[in-house]
Amino acid sequence: MKITVIGTGYVGLVSGTCLADVGNDVLCLDLDATKIRTLNEGGIPIYEPGLEAMVKKNVAAGRLRFTTDIETAVAHGVLQFIAVGTPPDEDGSADLQYVVAAARNVGRHMTGYKVVVDKSTVPVGTADKVRVAIAEELAARGAKIDFSVVSNPEFLKEGAAVDDFMKPDRIVVGADDSRAIELMRELYAPFQRNHERLIVMDVKSAELTKYAANAMLATRISFMNELANLAEKLGADIELVRKGIGSDPRIGFHFLYPGVGYGGSCFPKDVQALIRTAQEAGQALQVLQAVEAANEAQKGVLAQKITKRLGADLSGKTFALWGLAFKPNTDDMREAPSLVLIADLLARGASIRAYDPVAAHEAQRILGENPRIHYAATPMDALDGADALAIVTEWKEFRSPDFEAIKARLKTPVIFDGRNLYDPATPRKAGLEYFPIGRL
Repeated sequence: MKITVIGTGYVGLVSGTCLADVGNDVLCLDLDATKIRTLNEGGIPIYEPGLEAMVKKNVAAGRLRFTTDIETAVAHGVLQFIAVGTPPDEDGSADLQYVVAAARNVGRHMTGYKVVVDKSTVPVGTADKVRVAIAEELAARGAKIDFSVVSNPEFLKEGAAVDDFMKPDRIVVGADDSRAIELMRELYAPFQRNHERLIVMDVKSAELTKYAANAMLATRISFMNELANLAEKLGADIELVRKGIGSDPRIGFHFLYPGVGYGGSCFPKDVQALIRTAQEAGQALQVLQAVEAANEAQKGVLAQKITKRLGADLSGKTFALWGLAFKPNTDDMREAPSLVLIADLLARGASIRAYDPVAAHEAQRILGENPRIHYAATPMDALDGADALAIVTEWKEFRSPDFEAIKARLKTPVIFDGRNLYDPATPRKAGLEYFPIGRL
């Protein structure tokens, strides 16, 4: 099948590459000439495990190409995937200007039947806006050409996006005409050979499904974070509580790990957008409002632990930070809890020695040049000259450190663990003070 993917961010590049990998002819469009040049030169603009090799393989095979030419991109695919950004607007709602602009470009240049697929995370009613935008452009041209608009939300986890696309647990298709549905079934047939994973529903239900999924996961995280904070005050161990409730099959273990809050490009934005959508519909989502408030508060928990132990004035002190990205296996710094901690420490006069295996360059871009922030080449190098260690991201390489070596390098033998990576007895046996989240 000939497919056009509009946008080469996380969703667009992963989707386009995976669709090419099963034999489709995919052309990816982006108006960012620098990004397209990087892709055409064999690089990729994001970090995602397994993606770079897959991009190179499919480019070499001629199944995956990149362009900035809108007219060429619209002419290429019967299926036109819109995978552009939907950043939060000032009021928390999703900014749809890039989605609508992409739809207008399709309407402006199409010469035959197109299925326009909303792959971006968009609020309920976006398909109607896309449909109107295309119809207006066709009317301006005096053209009468059939088209369909489909909602096909993505369920990709950063850090595991390639596997999620190639081995989906569900494929949601929101459509209201049989021609488009059949094309979507044909497109996704290679990804569900052993059993049916495609769920067809109306467009608005499909749009709401994506927001509902992310909001539910965010709710579980904030719920456990609040329980962890309570456990500390009551003298309970949140890890034992997690095992106790997670063993109930109605609850399960996923997204029950307490920490310093969620971040990234999806959860914060989608929770805010769903709250705003509900407000516009005259419905208050009280649970989600509490989820958002709890998460913002949780991002300050690690700084609170640090100041309780070392004092409010941290002038002259240096902190080693392990982890900068909002989660492991990505370089994404959007809404990362590390940014909140860094801002707090800097405001209190401290200096920082940070290590992250892939996100240091992105952190430096966001934070700019600052003489009080040093980016270390290894986790142990970050400890040199540091008064204490704070763990913010749960990268695998942090899971089994040499605690004796950590103690030897730190001026104050103390670890503030925002991800509960260790059994508390282990670092304490090595003579380290250890402050996790909600653990004894």
